[in-house]
Amino acid sequence: MKNKIFEHKSFFKGVADIVIWTGITLLAFLLRLDGDLSGYLTTALLATGILFLVKFALIYYMGSYRQSWRNTGFNDIFHIVAMVSILTVPYTIIVLLGRSVINLPLSIPIIEFFLSILALTSLRAGTRFFIKYRIPRVNNHGETRRILIAGAGESGTLVAKEMLKNKDAQMQPVAFVDDDLSKRTQKFMGIPVKGTVFDIPNIVRRMNIDEIIIAMPSESGDVIRRVVEKSRQTDASYRIIPPLYDLLCGKVSISQIRNVDVEDLLRRKPIQLETQEIRSYIQNKKVLVTGAGGSIGSEIVRQISRFNPKHVILLGRGENSIHQLVREIDNEIPDLKYCIRICDVRDLTTLSKIFENEQPEVVFHAAAHKHVPLMEENPSQAIFNNVMGTRNLVNLSVEHRVSHFVNISTDKAVNPTSVMGASKRIAEHIVEWGSSQAKNGEIFVSVRFGNVLGSRGSVIPIFKDQIRKGGPVTVTHPDMVRYFMTIPEASQLVLQAGALKNNGAVYVLDMGDPVNIEQMARDLIKLSGFEPDVDIKIEHTGIRPGEKLFEELLTAEEGTDMTRHEKIFMARKHGVLDNLGQRLNQLKKVAEDGNKELIKEAIYNFVPTYSGFKNGVNKKKEQAEDMLA
Repeated sequence: MKNKIFEHKSFFKGVADIVIWTGITLLAFLLRLDGDLSGYLTTALLATGILFLVKFALIYYMGSYRQSWRNTGFNDIFHIVAMVSILTVPYTIIVLLGRSVINLPLSIPIIEFFLSILALTSLRAGTRFFIKYRIPRVNNHGETRRILIAGAGESGTLVAKEMLKNKDAQMQPVAFVDDDLSKRTQKFMGIPVKGTVFDIPNIVRRMNIDEIIIAMPSESGDVIRRVVEKSRQTDASYRIIPPLYDLLCGKVSISQIRNVDVEDLLRRKPIQLETQEIRSYIQNKKVLVTGAGGSIGSEIVRQISRFNPKHVILLGRGENSIHQLVREIDNEIPDLKYCIRICDVRDLTTLSKIFENEQPEVVFHAAAHKHVPLMEENPSQAIFNNVMGTRNLVNLSVEHRVSHFVNISTDKAVNPTSVMGASKRIAEHIVEWGSSQAKNGEIFVSVRFGNVLGSRGSVIPIFKDQIRKGGPVTVTHPDMVRYFMTIPEASQLVLQAGALKNNGAVYVLDMGDPVNIEQMARDLIKLSGFEPDVDIKIEHTGIRPGEKLFEELLTAEEGTDMTRHEKIFMARKHGVLDNLGQRLNQLKKVAEDGNKELIKEAIYNFVPTYSGFKNGVNKKKEQAEDMLA
């Protein structure tokens, strides 16, 4: 059916070409003779008839009727000029040589040449203009929406171009807004810039805007928040183009437009990576990623794929998450060479075989238990997984001379109040021990950062589910704040930290400003189309076991040193803990017994800044009071 439609279109285009081109012959005579054909009528009709046959043959054999008028370009115009020239050259020669026989002015073929090119190209250009830029096509599903685009930069103009090109999307861009005042009087793609972000409510009302598209993929969350606030003052809906690191190859399309999410309000300027340094330790290397099916692990796999690793070993305990990642890799990164290894990092026997068989050269250790309340209830599992699992990997990496070992840590490891945070602090000590065993050129580091937006353990999915059910949205405390970073941003900085070559370092990522959790909940309620405290209630449930009101990225005694990268700092080193192996064995033994309080006491003896063991904290207070007395 579709092929028949195309055949009909080609037929009508061919008819239009032959009718217009044939009519040009008579028009050339009329123009040359000032409208008086007396004495030339027979010649004009004869020339028109003969040329009709020639033109019909040229249109058929050169296929001009198959051109897409909707997408007419310079190649099509060149094709028209060539076709008309093939007729005009012999036509002119015949008139010139046969002047004594043919009663025909020499200028007529020349006039017809220019008129034909003008008419045939105008037919195509005019059709393209009216189809693509002026005639909104409305299908059976509804009317074309009038679009205001926030951002008249490259992304905004690309979005406008896509809308004009793809009429099935039923989106007609009618104006831009941009805070760059130099663009105020300009037009892009024929669409005017009507004002700044501040003018959005006025422009929406004045121009009957149906939807606002925020096309600012490189802008910070503060700018996006301003646009959203102004958009919410109107009756128009609003959506957004994802940030740059979410756009494949930097290309923008209508299909990527989505609803504004809270991540957009918190995002920061794109990170400038030193890609050559990252490439130098990943390219053509075998890379092992633990926890590869998790939020951070899977994103690390996506990021390292850009740097041409020789082979990637996807190690994870959960087969479903690994399976989902593999499907994504096969669809979106088909050139990536990988293997799958289902293994728990606590399983030293299986891990040893993997290291022996695969011989990884770079290790990113992202596997960990991360849920604070769950680890408070199951402290032995935090020790087995986060501590002993890290020990297994570090020992094997030292044994097999891994060139780079990067451990994913957390801000909860600083002055830990939770078992989870303390277990990650001990893991940092283990990695530091590994650095002391490293040979020249081998790097063992930890990277410490806060919460990641969109991860499985993030509070945002919980808030969204509560909003979907009509509330209430539960916040533990009105003053609770957290550092947040997007998954791609955190993963990119992890790769960058691995390239800095400071063996034994604990890197601290620049997390920006801390975010109030209740304010985040309110933003999310608004983005869902509701009013906080009116449509959706907010309830305070109290701080959970092991939680802090404020997270820290450094201990008080650490301090930081600058690195070459502006968003990565380095905690000052204090050396490897004495008798680390013996202390780890003792901790493992206590964890195997399963007594929660004894486990916490053992953790406290390992990490003196751990405040989750109440007896230890009380002892410290008593000692301090005795000293003051």
